[in-house]
Amino acid sequence: MMLDHGSEDHGSGGYEATVRWRLQEGERFTDRRYGRGHEWAFDGGAIVRASASPHVVRVPLSDPAGVDPEEALIAALASCHMLFFLNFAARAGFVVASYEDRAQGVMGKREDGREWMSAVTLRPAVVFAGEKRPTEAELAAFHHRAHEACYIANSVRTEVRVEARAA
Repeated sequence: MMLDHGSEDHGSGGYEATVRWRLQEGERFTDRRYGRGHEWAFDGGAIVRASASPHVVRVPLSDPAGVDPEEALIAALASCHMLFFLNFAARAGFVVASYEDRAQGVMGKREDGREWMSAVTLRPAVVFAGEKRPTEAELAAFHHRAHEACYIANSVRTEVRVEARAA
């Protein structure tokens, strides 16, 4: 059985993103003092300002206004989880009025010394509308199913925790 968070066909798996960076005038590159700002362009036309994290590369060589890859991973996990959650809630007849997740990632070191995103905690706050409201067990089941179905969570070794609350 194929789970999806909408009616679109996901069978082809054709996803694309273009990453663009260019050496700026006056930057020497080999001295490693080049700007890490770049852009992500997506097939639907969205362009996102991106950069290395200021936690990794100091400003002004990084751009704190840009999305860094670590933040993007956290957002992708949270977004994927949310889309499946919304689908499961809608299929069960519940009306979700709002959903906000202040997800957080933690970097760690593996046994071999390499750094990685060791854990991501999703903290979805869901507000329901209408007469029909899920029980705590139903809410937990929606989050469990969303986590199990999330393409991104299924693609990473990072521990993904869900600390949900409903209003």
